[in-house]
Amino acid sequence: MKRAHGAVAGGRAALAIALALAGLLAALDVLFPPPLPAPPGVALSPVVVDRTGRPLRAFPLTDGRWRLPVTLAEVDPAFLRALLEIEDRRFFSHPGVDARAVLRALRDALATGRIGSGASTLTMQTARLLEPRPRRTPGAKLVEMLRALQLERRLDKQEILTLYLTLAPYGGNLEGLRAGSWAWFGREPRELAPEQLALLLALPQAPEARRPDRHPEAAAQARARILRRLVTAGLLDGQRAAEAAAEAVPRRQSFPAHAWHASERALAEAGQTPTVRSTLDLPLQAAVEDKVRARAVAEGPGVQAAALVVALDGRAVVAGAGSAGRDRSGGWLDLTARHRSPGSVLKPLIYALALEDGRVSAGTRIDDLPRQFSGYAPGNFDGRFRGETTVATALQQSLNLPAVQLLAAVGPARYAAALALAGTPVELPPGGADEAGLALALGGLGITVADVAALYAGLGAGGNVQPLAWTEAGAARNRSVMGTRLVSAGAAGQVLDILRDAPPPPGRLPVRLLSHAPAVAAKTGTSWGFRDAWAAGVVDGYAVVVWVGRPDGAPRPGATGQRAALPLLFDLAELLAQAPAGLRAQRAGTTTAPRHALARFASAPPGPDISFPPQGAELWVTDFAQGFVPAATGAPPLQWYYEGRPLPEDGVGQPLWLPETAGFHELVVVDGAGRSARVQVRLRRF
Repeated sequence: MKRAHGAVAGGRAALAIALALAGLLAALDVLFPPPLPAPPGVALSPVVVDRTGRPLRAFPLTDGRWRLPVTLAEVDPAFLRALLEIEDRRFFSHPGVDARAVLRALRDALATGRIGSGASTLTMQTARLLEPRPRRTPGAKLVEMLRALQLERRLDKQEILTLYLTLAPYGGNLEGLRAGSWAWFGREPRELAPEQLALLLALPQAPEARRPDRHPEAAAQARARILRRLVTAGLLDGQRAAEAAAEAVPRRQSFPAHAWHASERALAEAGQTPTVRSTLDLPLQAAVEDKVRARAVAEGPGVQAAALVVALDGRAVVAGAGSAGRDRSGGWLDLTARHRSPGSVLKPLIYALALEDGRVSAGTRIDDLPRQFSGYAPGNFDGRFRGETTVATALQQSLNLPAVQLLAAVGPARYAAALALAGTPVELPPGGADEAGLALALGGLGITVADVAALYAGLGAGGNVQPLAWTEAGAARNRSVMGTRLVSAGAAGQVLDILRDAPPPPGRLPVRLLSHAPAVAAKTGTSWGFRDAWAAGVVDGYAVVVWVGRPDGAPRPGATGQRAALPLLFDLAELLAQAPAGLRAQRAGTTTAPRHALARFASAPPGPDISFPPQGAELWVTDFAQGFVPAATGAPPLQWYYEGRPLPEDGVGQPLWLPETAGFHELVVVDGAGRSARVQVRLRRF
């Protein structure tokens, strides 16, 4: 009876102690919660993957550490089994602290007089990684135990194991299994060889002392010990373990760095998320980069090239080369995002606007003759004029006078508004829609490769403009909205059909003579001074844009878009023709342009042009009372103004300018159509 009472009393005491400990732990848990990362979790190095999940580029954290996202499904099951065998056999059964391991460690310490094993569970190691302490003292070990119990209350076993695999140190600035696997073996940890598995188990135990790049012998010895333990545990064959131990210790390798600039664009679009699924296709991206580099090398030292390939579906960028290589001058710059002068590459939009208005058709006759537009006298690239020609021929041969005439009819302000709709706002010179804006027809603005790609994708998609998408999420958003109407589908289709007959690169046959060739509707451009060579077009279901030039903007005499850029565009078109079925897109619908002459383009007569005094002249005066008789051409009647007042006439009906002082003066003439011209001159007294 006494024994029974004693047992009951002992049980009650044990229960009371247990309840007191539980209460104490609960109070400590409330007062000192574990340092778990705030949502959304541990800061991770972003990884940009291609459309199928293949890694393109990893980005370090702001402090330079590499900590890549990892899930248990992405880890070799053999590694997980070996990890539990080596570090924590009872991981799935203990509450965060393994009492049996603690008692064993105490027994060994008392027997030997030194600490032989720390009895740390994976949960305790995770707690130490979350809350590092400078010294390994008994007090620090007790804190780790408390933190481990707290972690087990808040996270399940899979979450704790994932957190450990994300934070475990692998030497230097490497954290987490995935970062370690990439840095030391250049691969994902999905399937690991025994020598790789063993080294990845050994490194977190002493990451700096066993770094393969600094201490290869220590790394090899630690790996061998792990291999022997795996053999003892029955997880590895002895012969295979011996072969693994004989393998050379690896050197540190680079993280994935494909699509250097395009991956940055995808990351910027997605924000700081652990994994960014881009719209890029890795095999096509690699092939495009090779072609871009080959073109730049062929063009000579100091030359760079850039290209974008955009699927019309969702405006997904499937390949993008911001430069021909970071080892070439200016190669670190993303040249698809730099403003350059487009030359004639934007002329198709002018023609599309004129076609949409019904002002012309492909067969309309138009003059290519010398002409002035209020002092602006454009010429053709080759210095020759063709006389009367067709609208289609004028666009295919990139004649300047017809383009300026069409822009004058459409209006520079409307043209600028169309560019703004496409995400390319431009600034008109003073006067806004004045004829001074006609220089826009010949590339008098700055634009990026990405801007041009958006414009051509809009033409290829029936005149519907949308922003480029660098991520799958961005492409999905584009597919769910209508976008902005740039021009009508008919006008866009006619322009593309005209461009399919444009001259091909030197040494290649026109597309219409090659039934097996991709349908390339392309336009070239060469900026003033041969600084920028362009080629842009629509190739079946894609828009392709190419730029070639020097990143510092230095001229390259003779480097035209036709010679330097168009061959690369055709090379990329051939790559698309060979692309796998998953990348092929249906050709955008087009409207065939009429081939017969429907009418002759009736351009407005030239505006007034002041012949005397010429712009910027210096006139010497002895007697202001004599005055000057200005002269101009234009649609009559001509009315002259000085300081806002009409000029008087002399005795024979001619305008008479009677200035009163020396200095700078401005004269304005307005013709019968309401158009104006002005000159600024300087008067000096003898």
